[in-house]
Order: sequence, then C-alpha cells, then structure tokens
Amino acid sequence: MRRANSMTRRLLAIGAVGAMTVGLAACSGGGGGSDENTVVWSTWGTPEELTRFEEFNEEFMERHPDITVELQPVASYGDYHSKLLAQLTSGTAPDVFYIGDDKIGQFVDAGVLLPLTGLMESDASQTRPDDFFPGLFGAAETDGEIYAAPNDSNPDVLWYDRQALEAAGITEDPATLAENGEWTTEKYLEMNDALSDAGLIGSMFWNYWATHYSWISAQGGTAYDESGAFVGNEDPVTVAAVETLGEEFQDGTFVVADTMPEGAGADSVFVTHEAGFFAQGRYTIGTVSSAGEQDSYDIVRWPTPDGQPAPTGVATSYLAINGKTDATDAAFTFWTEFLSAEGQIFRLSGGGNAVPSIAGADEVVLEDGYPAHAQTFLDMRDIGFEDYAPEARVPGLSTDISDLFLKLYEGKSDAQSTLDEVADLVEEKTAE
Repeated sequence: MRRANSMTRRLLAIGAVGAMTVGLAACSGGGGGSDENTVVWSTWGTPEELTRFEEFNEEFMERHPDITVELQPVASYGDYHSKLLAQLTSGTAPDVFYIGDDKIGQFVDAGVLLPLTGLMESDASQTRPDDFFPGLFGAAETDGEIYAAPNDSNPDVLWYDRQALEAAGITEDPATLAENGEWTTEKYLEMNDALSDAGLIGSMFWNYWATHYSWISAQGGTAYDESGAFVGNEDPVTVAAVETLGEEFQDGTFVVADTMPEGAGADSVFVTHEAGFFAQGRYTIGTVSSAGEQDSYDIVRWPTPDGQPAPTGVATSYLAINGKTDATDAAFTFWTEFLSAEGQIFRLSGGGNAVPSIAGADEVVLEDGYPAHAQTFLDMRDIGFEDYAPEARVPGLSTDISDLFLKLYEGKSDAQSTLDEVADLVEEKTAE
C-alpha cells in the first residue's frame, strides 16, 4: 500500500499524536463485531483499493459462510488513526484494522493489540512468522512477540527517466550498471551533476525516515546500534554520508519533494522529464502509466561506494487484531488469510501498487514485466528494513527528526550539528 507522504504525517503528528498516548492507555472496549462470527475491519485507501478489499471480503465469505465480514473504510490517511483512537477509547473499535508504520509502535506500547505469535504458529495459521521478510516487522515485534504483520511493502527504489538522462548527455543505464556491480555512489553523483548542468533536477526525495536512513545505510554508515541507541553522530562514515547528502540538497541537485510548489509537484515534474531520479515505491507505476510515459522509466537500487547492494528503507502498513475483540477465532481466520500468499496475490495482482511482504507471492511483481527491472523491488525488500523500532515507538519522533534533516537540506545546519541534534532528541524522547 502506498505510504502517506511526510506532509500528511506532519499534520497527523500535530493533530492526533498528543492525544494518542493518553487515550490509548485508557481504552477499555471490545471489538466492532456484533458476535463471535462477525468481523468488522477498517483501513484507509483509494476507491480502487477499497473495491479490491470488498472483492476479497466476498471471496472470503464464500469460503467461510459462517463468518460475516464488514469493511469500515476511512478515505483519508489523515483522518484514519484519530478515528481509530476514538473508537478504541469508546470500546467501538473494529476487530481487525490497518495501522500505519509511523503509528504501530504507539499502539503496541499501549497494550491494545492482540499478541499474535502463538496464533501464527498454530495449525489455523496460513502466515507463519518465518514466512514474512524479517526486516519488515519493525516496531510491530517487541520482546519476541508479534502484535501485527505487514500487509505488503514498498521499497523506496530509485525510479529514473531515460529521456531526462539522455537530455543530460548520460549514455549509461543505471540498472545495467547495478547488474554489473558498477552502480557506485560516485557514478550516481556524476549523473546528478550532469542533470543539474543540463538545467534538470538530479533527484527528488520525500523528507521522511526512509530517505535519510537509506542514504546512511547505502553509504555504509550506522544510525542506531543494536541496543537501540542513536550513534550516527559518533560514526565518521555516517557523518560523511550526511554531509554529502546535505550538500546535494543545498546546491539544488537533490530536491525535497514535500516543498515543491503546488502545480509543479514531484509527480508532475517526473512525468514531464524534468528530473532524472525519483525515490518512490511500486505505486509509481500508476503515475507514469496514467501519463502515457511508461517506456521512458525503469528502477534501480540505491548506489553504494563499492557498487554492491545494501539494505535500504521499506515502507509498510500493518494489520492488527483488537485485543478486546469478541470474535478472536473469526478475526484471526480473516487476518491470516488476508496476509497469506494467496491473499496478497489476490489483493496485489493486476496492477497492484505494492510488493508482497510474505514469501510465495512474488509473481504479482513480475507478472506484467514492468518495469524492466521489477526484480529490483523484490531484491530490495528481501534485505531492506522498516523504520528503526526505538524511533517508531515514540509519538512524533520520526517527524521531528525529519524536520532536523530539513534544516540541513535548507542550509540552516551542517551534518555534524544535525546528527548531534538527532542524538540529543532521541535520548530525550526515549527517556520520557
């Protein structure tokens, strides 16, 4: 499923996060179903996505005539979590529900989600813990217990426009370089310089965790250590990587997509061949297809100093079960079939906008042969990571860190100062 962009997340943080910590701790109610054989579930989504979900419901009820499934859709991601919070507080929450990756840690820590590890390992399960790609659980797993699982995923690949590259005099193909182990940071930055010299944007990025942490990881740096402490400010490789990142934004070669003017947003700029690279997920297929520009675009992983693959960020959303549901068995049956390989194939086939989070469903990414290097989505998912759990568990922390990086991108801070501020903020917020 497509992630919400960072502006939406910032609005969410302002409007709802402050109430969430208090409100969730006080919630006491049961699930939304009227009996143990009725499952009410909720998500956000586009009309197309919601139609596919309703189709899944119909198929599920044909297989399980004893279970009734009802979907409670919320059109806007910006409204979704605040509504779910109110329902949990009043005891009217759905039995099963989506949670965004920027909210999952808060719900886990509030103790409102049903522990799932035992159920996932039971005979009733079609979704064993080991079936999922481990880097995608993020803050949904804590102390050995799983409280939600990823519905699907979206690695932030680097989409590139061949027409823009050609306009800048670039003849080498990034995906071909990657296949040959030659997709280096040096080569990538050279291409961006050429694009800039030609009056084009080099690369566009959304200002959220997957941008700065993907760049750090791809350059061999370390943001958080195994204990959960932020150490990026003490790691020379990380400092150097962030310094380069800041310089590219400050001179306009890289552009923050969130700050682009209305009417000339990142999607529009990309399909009019005004930028070489755009860091986004599989949902970008819809953007370039609707513009009739499919043939000009392909994807490549993030560049590294030695040209070899490195773990980078993968956005997800999660499916959880209400800890107070009155329909545990029926809810788990729905939950496990929705997330199973068969369920993800059903939901994502025929132009789906995400990458499966579970083994056995990769065919949906490769079925149409587009983009040409669609396998890159799968390769990046296999070794990728969700937002770091210590950060994702603290309301608003990821957004606040992105704001600090924005200061760097705007030339209002340097790399070392930015990382020092991040370290201080993480220490302060995780101690509260």
